[in-house]
Amino acid sequence: MKLTEIKELSIADIQEKIGLESTSLIQMELTHTTSPLENPMKIRQTRRTIARLKTILSQKQQIEK
Repeated sequence: MKLTEIKELSIADIQEKIGLESTSLIQMELTHTTSPLENPMKIRQTRRTIARLKTILSQKQQIEK
């Protein structure tokens, strides 16, 4: 996801997206340990997406206070 797309989401949507991405990351890592993924860079991209989501979430929560 791009940063502009993330900023448009609500706090609840961001939290839901973090859960989905985290589940996806765990699944990819488990799959990668047993057999190599077709595109191992997807793990890195997913980690970075989760970091972006968490950053925007914390910023929105601080503004809301």
